[in-house]
Amino acid sequence: MTQLQAAPLKTLSFSGRRSAVAAARPRHATATFRCSDAARSYIITLLPGDGIGPEVVAVAKDVLSAAGAKEGVELRFREMLMGGAALDAVGVPLPDETLAAAQASDAILLGAIGGYKWDSNEKHLKPETGLLNIRAGLGVFANLRPATVLPQLVDASTLKKEVAEGVDIMVVRELTGGIYFGQPRGFGTNDMGEEIGFNTEIYSVSEIDRIARVAFEVARKRGGKLCSVDKANVLEASMLWRKRVTAIASEFPDVELSHMYVDNASMQLVRNPKQFDTIVTNNIFGDILSDEASMITGSIGMLPSASVGESGPGLFEPIHGSAPDIAGQDKANPLATILSAAMLLKYGLGAETAAKRIETAVTETLDNGFRTGDIYSPGTTLVGCKRMGEEVLKALESQK
Repeated sequence: MTQLQAAPLKTLSFSGRRSAVAAARPRHATATFRCSDAARSYIITLLPGDGIGPEVVAVAKDVLSAAGAKEGVELRFREMLMGGAALDAVGVPLPDETLAAAQASDAILLGAIGGYKWDSNEKHLKPETGLLNIRAGLGVFANLRPATVLPQLVDASTLKKEVAEGVDIMVVRELTGGIYFGQPRGFGTNDMGEEIGFNTEIYSVSEIDRIARVAFEVARKRGGKLCSVDKANVLEASMLWRKRVTAIASEFPDVELSHMYVDNASMQLVRNPKQFDTIVTNNIFGDILSDEASMITGSIGMLPSASVGESGPGLFEPIHGSAPDIAGQDKANPLATILSAAMLLKYGLGAETAAKRIETAVTETLDNGFRTGDIYSPGTTLVGCKRMGEEVLKALESQK
């Protein structure tokens, strides 16, 4: 008889198969996006992390401060340890002090976590575990990842210009459920005496309904089209996913809903990406498809993301990794982190005008021909991380 041994989770406390944080949340709530209000002073927790994280966060912090000052928004920053940096300093990837500071702030800006140095650590001592745990600790279940091909960078795409030009996709990824969090999980032995590894893909109605509502709301504000991606021809969890997304569609008659299997969606993203406006999908499919969509834009170094929950602060971060091979060399592209700062202002603080200032400054900087190595092409000016940040600041400060 197969023997199963669940892998321990040292930092998160699970009840059944879901974290205690997730289990405590209301069953029919959706994500909260802050609207502009009277509050003009905010606390931002900075989590520089590992690799190029400290470099890009330092640049984004300056841009964030400048944009806020232009609109009379006071931002106070506190920097905390997370990931490999926290492991080296205190022995855990997410110190209690870091989570507490994040929960008590108005928004969190994260750089990047991970690196070769910690690859051989046990799972509970990997930097990535800290990322999973802070998402659960903050209760952020909806991850918004835009993939937009900017006119200045269309030639940097690996796709033909006529295919990539005009692409503007938003991937809405469920972030705290599915196979990354499902129980049981672990290692064991099968009937043949072989070692096995196992994970569980599982979703509840409430988890599907809340991410579906977020996606429909996002699609309603964009092009009015939502494509739900699943594997309902094989997986029971996906069958329930499709059933519930279809049911929620009745609440949004102005949004056109379609369904697509994940294997077809991955092909269509490179074949005809302009057919998509907003995509909603589960945790693992969203992880893969959003990275694929990012390469349509020309570089993963250009794409921001926002993770939001039913209440409390959101988590904003570039989707690129820690890139330890170029860390400390002033080669990183800070634009994804700068644009994540814009999302922080827009979705986290409700400061849409300040967010627009950053987006405009980034566009102007690209118009002026400045490029980091990942998006460089002949005829443009090659600059490093710091210089790119300086040019964005210059463009920002020149605004009226």
